[in-house]
Amino acid sequence: MIATTNKLDALLNLTREYISKASRAELNHKSSSEKWSKKEIMGHLIDSGINNIQRFTRVQIEKEPYRILPMKQAELVQVNDYQNAEIEELLAFLMAINARVKNIMLLQNAQTLATPIELYREGNMSDMRYLMEDYVVHFEHHINQIIKPLAT
Repeated sequence: MIATTNKLDALLNLTREYISKASRAELNHKSSSEKWSKKEIMGHLIDSGINNIQRFTRVQIEKEPYRILPMKQAELVQVNDYQNAEIEELLAFLMAINARVKNIMLLQNAQTLATPIELYREGNMSDMRYLMEDYVVHFEHHINQIIKPLAT
């Protein structure tokens, strides 16, 4: 998990650096009503962190295989009203939740990483290692969306 947590650290540092230099207008910009702003993408990553902390811990205490259920992503972003949140709040929450995610990842051993999980539907099996690594892949995908310059 060291490579995975190092990658997460690097992405968090990149995010902090980008947000410190970005304008409010850029962070709030929505290219269409159906697309998320950069602030809303950050909110989605917060929701993902919250959801995955639950997953990472419940996998270890529930009956095997633990079934991973999908998030209602768009609904969560809407009801949490991330578009109107202060960027400082979002950044602090994103950093805090991912510090906890990182610590949970570092607590794992070969046995817990091999814990079987069922992804979204019956028979679609994987393990905790995949779930944790995929979290960071997903995080990177969205951070790349955030740091990408706005189309002009």
